[in-house]
Amino acid sequence: MSCKKVIVSLFAFTLLFVGCKSAHFQTSLSDDVSAEEILAGLSLSEKIGQLFVISPDQLDLEISLNDVMSVKSVPHTFMSFQMEKTYSDYPAGGFILFAKNIKNPRQLKNFTRQIKSVSKVRPIISIDEEGGRVVRIAKNNRFPVINVGPMQDIGKTGDIDYARRVGEYIGSYLSEYGFTMNFAPVADVNTNPENIVIGDRAFGSEPEKVSEMVGAFLQGLHSKGIAGCIKHFPGHGDTKDDTHADYVEVRKSWAELQNCELIPFKNNLKLVDSVMLAHVTLSALGPDSLPCSLSKEVVTGKLRKEMGFDGLILTDSLAMGAIEKNYGSEKAAILAIEAGNDILLMPYDYKAAYKAVVDAVITGKIPEERINESVLRILRFKGYR
Repeated sequence: MSCKKVIVSLFAFTLLFVGCKSAHFQTSLSDDVSAEEILAGLSLSEKIGQLFVISPDQLDLEISLNDVMSVKSVPHTFMSFQMEKTYSDYPAGGFILFAKNIKNPRQLKNFTRQIKSVSKVRPIISIDEEGGRVVRIAKNNRFPVINVGPMQDIGKTGDIDYARRVGEYIGSYLSEYGFTMNFAPVADVNTNPENIVIGDRAFGSEPEKVSEMVGAFLQGLHSKGIAGCIKHFPGHGDTKDDTHADYVEVRKSWAELQNCELIPFKNNLKLVDSVMLAHVTLSALGPDSLPCSLSKEVVTGKLRKEMGFDGLILTDSLAMGAIEKNYGSEKAAILAIEAGNDILLMPYDYKAAYKAVVDAVITGKIPEERINESVLRILRFKGYR
């Protein structure tokens, strides 16, 4: 029996074990309250909170920021009373869970239920569960799931339906454990053999094949009620450095990107729920260009206007070195909103970033209408109509 057939058989067995949901989360919600009504009832601080997706650890103000951001230190596996108090003061719109926040199936289900119970507005509960080396649940042997392996191996099969089944499988267990969003699939085209951050996370080096695989994976997620996110716009595949560490430059022109890296994004914009911006810098845009995640020319000019994407736009983690080392939490948050992002993912210092945005709106630096625009989009993403 081939390796692929073994994996497919395991998929079928595990789907029966963990259960599944079939309705897309955006259409399965039954609340009659419209997004506009909810927006009108939110205070300024509550609206600004909706713009942030953070880790639960960021609600613990008694530990150092370095410990908060560590992948191992001070794991939070439930919402303590003090964390709930912090959340009431700084009400984020959603959470991202990491391996350190996940112990076992019972704990995880309780944790996601607790997050939902303390949130005034439905929260985004997200995770990076790509398959391969970037997984949080499938690497934990206490869970009855398997790691589907790197997307590069799936891409090599050339089987589009296989990619859909992989997305369906991952979506089934994410739905079972209370998640609403997966920061996957990777839509990068891995064209640089020296690439240390993308590599086998991508479906391959041929843009059209990557595009088809990405679309199929998304369809699989959607069939189990999980929103997908394609990343890392406008493409992290032709790089050799890592934005987790510091500045990374892409030297291709926009026209060159359109002929390769942008194809999987462009072809899936009508299907995808959200697009994540990379922290790479396009040198072709000028010597003083900001990273794409903070660039209005890229976020609003290219993705929103030129490519016509009307869905949710979010930054990659603002705690990454390319951003935090060069801009800091407060400045990065302001630049990200001014650029046109709807969601700011994990600033290094959430409290400082939150306060900076509040102050910017109060002083008129950022119009409240700009905040309302993103909050309305977020509320509709969450299922309010």
